Amino acid sequence: MSEAVRDFFDSLAEGGGRMLRQVCGTVRFDLGYPDRVDHWLVSIDQGRITVSRGDMTDADTVIYTDAQFFLRMAHGEVKPLPAWLRNDFTADGEFRFVVMLERLFAPPPDAHHPREVAARALAAYRRPSPDAAAPPAGDGEPR
Repeated sequence: MSEAVRDFFDSLAEGGGRMLRQVCGTVRFDLGYPDRVDHWLVSIDQGRITVSRGDMTDADTVIYTDAQFFLRMAHGEVKPLPAWLRNDFTADGEFRFVVMLERLFAPPPDAHHPREVAARALAAYRRPSPDAAAPPAGDGEPR
């Protein structure tokens, strides 16, 4: 399981945080396993993300959860904010970083960007239905 966690943090550091351009701060993830706790420190500086492991440095926010649940959030199976409200994980520190987790983790597998949904709906609205009757013939002048 720690291999999947490592892969997530590696991809986070490589991918950067284009959605986090206005964010500066640190989040430490304390991930529990049956026999140990791993510590991951994520530093964000206006979208530049660096990750270090095993760092017990003080952070703006500390997230406590088990590794299995963390991976569910990382894969988009569970949304972080509702999970925190249900006490599925705990957080100490600045609340803004709990909200920011939505941008760090993948969207749900069946998620669609709102603009894509709106574009499809608009295209369907503009497309004439094959069952629609042709407009009545006339002289083309409004009444």
